[in-house]
Amino acid sequence: MTDETIDLDEHRGMAAQKATDLRRLLAEVEANEKALRLRQDELESHLVAAPAANWHEAAEKARYLLNLFGATLAAQDPRRQTLIAAVLADFERLGRE
Repeated sequence: MTDETIDLDEHRGMAAQKATDLRRLLAEVEANEKALRLRQDELESHLVAAPAANWHEAAEKARYLLNLFGATLAAQDPRRQTLIAAVLADFERLGRE
């Protein structure tokens, strides 16, 4: 018996190694997506828990929603993208005043 580990990937063909790498990457992506969904749920619960105390907090909530909407198919229209960018720029400008 030996204490050294054996890398089984070295003993398989290239196609099998690629398939294994792909399965590992897919599992990692799925785990990351699940963690992201959980964090998003926590954030949204926090945002809903209490009304905004000021305009800055209200703008942050709206910014979050606009970013979510901006990632949807419906928001891919260039006019909507321009409108989203303009509203976010307004929030940024007004937040500095």
